[in-house]
Amino acid sequence: MAGDHAHGQGGAHDEQAAAAMFEPTGWDERYAGQERFWSGEANPQLVAAAGELAAGAALDVGCGEGGDVVWLAGRGWRVTGADFSAEGLARAAHHAEEAGVADRVDWWQVDARTFEAGGRSYDLVTSHYLHAPDGGMVEVTRRLSTAVAPGGLLLVVGHAPSHEFTQLSESHRKAMFLAEELLPGLSDDFEPVVVRQVPRVLKRDSGPVEAEDSVLLARRATAG
Repeated sequence: MAGDHAHGQGGAHDEQAAAAMFEPTGWDERYAGQERFWSGEANPQLVAAAGELAAGAALDVGCGEGGDVVWLAGRGWRVTGADFSAEGLARAAHHAEEAGVADRVDWWQVDARTFEAGGRSYDLVTSHYLHAPDGGMVEVTRRLSTAVAPGGLLLVVGHAPSHEFTQLSESHRKAMFLAEELLPGLSDDFEPVVVRQVPRVLKRDSGPVEAEDSVLLARRATAG
């Protein structure tokens, strides 16, 4: 589950719809419903964390339509965009072509809940607004951390619980997290750099509303 969410109608219908949003088929259907779902702009916490970094190899898990992938590739990174939605990856590849960065991008269809690095390593591993059900983001964090190279960074950003999300299903609300709740997913060779909630303005049809992003930024120790 990533990003902001459509308002539900309450009760069992909400929970059924929520369950679909945690699975690839739900996102395939959602992406197929309109020309562009997200803004295409880089997420602000990524810009804050990586804007001054030297370009290297990056992995963006839950990349959706590829806004963060395109932003990183445009700054010289070699980027792998990963998502469990084939439709999302197809859209992301199209946007990378449009931006002229397709030669610096690879795509990987994978579910973050079962992610295995498989020997791959990256200087930056990032995930924005991917929310696993039932507190599953601790395990997702652990899995993603295994792909961080020595000296590299892990950035996980999501929605913090807020009264602004009370209209959502219980499953959606339970999938949100505070940054410090992810710390058990880090092994001892990681040093937390940022562990906090950061104010964010959400765009709604009724106007802007204030919420918070939960931000975990951690650095893996260098080898030796």
